[in-house]
Amino acid sequence: MIGVLGAGAFGTALAVSLARDGNNVTLWARDAAHAKAMSDARENHARLPGVTLPDSLTATANIADLGNAKTILLATPAQSLAAVLANFFDTLAGKSLVACCKGIDLQTGFGPAATITNAIPSATPALLSGPSFAVDIAAGLPTALTLAAPDDITATQLQQQLSTSNLRLYRSTDLTGVEIGGALKNVIAIACGITMGAGLGESARAALMTRGYAEMLRFALAFGAQSETLAGLSGFGDLALTCTCQKSRNYAYGLQLGAQGSTDPSATTEGIATARAVAKLAAREMLEMPITTTMAAVLDSALTLPEAVETLMTRPLRPE
Repeated sequence: MIGVLGAGAFGTALAVSLARDGNNVTLWARDAAHAKAMSDARENHARLPGVTLPDSLTATANIADLGNAKTILLATPAQSLAAVLANFFDTLAGKSLVACCKGIDLQTGFGPAATITNAIPSATPALLSGPSFAVDIAAGLPTALTLAAPDDITATQLQQQLSTSNLRLYRSTDLTGVEIGGALKNVIAIACGITMGAGLGESARAALMTRGYAEMLRFALAFGAQSETLAGLSGFGDLALTCTCQKSRNYAYGLQLGAQGSTDPSATTEGIATARAVAKLAAREMLEMPITTTMAAVLDSALTLPEAVETLMTRPLRPE
């Protein structure tokens, strides 16, 4: 049995893809009424409407129902991951825990893998990251992701267990690179959304994506990541998708902010907290991260959009 903790759109999509391939999957929802509604309708009306839940997928609100799963996918927001791990320590201890969220914890500065290790030392941390939308995975469309684990044996086992007919997984042992790529691309996606929403043009977006990738690489290498990881699915691949499509929550948030000057405060936008966390880490490590630090200032209302553009465009000229 495979467990999925978190019945949002992405967690449900992964559970559906795994169950369609014949796996017994248990999908945990924090709300009992939500779990019952999914069980009765065989559909997640609230988060992923129109997708039928396979018979081998069981929805539950009882965390003990995940007890027999040796592998559990954690499909919860990055900023609440530490609390989830603490609350369900007994059920999750000793298991392979695959984080499917992308971000840097604002309080600790940890990525998802480090958060798992810090909270549950007996667990094996892993990451699933890359260019993907829940609706595409649930629709059975071909998707490729990176599966990262501490060693190649574990990575290979999880790769074989979690790959499906429409979900192709490439394995890696560079946990640091995978989690930093997945986190920082959200910050750049917000910046690109603001750019397009404010009517600054495609050329400006291309420049942000390119220089944003340089920042992702600079930051990741400073923390011991491999450059090849950032050039792969969990870095460049995810950046390309989320900076160009309105199905990306971070890009959509930036688009609305750039066009209207305000956003939906209830939306889950991982890049906001990540921008603040990375700006803090960059200052501590004396790393030059102009786009990220400027975005953090914009999101904190310390800079207006015109001031942010001027800040980036008037930086000292330098070689590429």
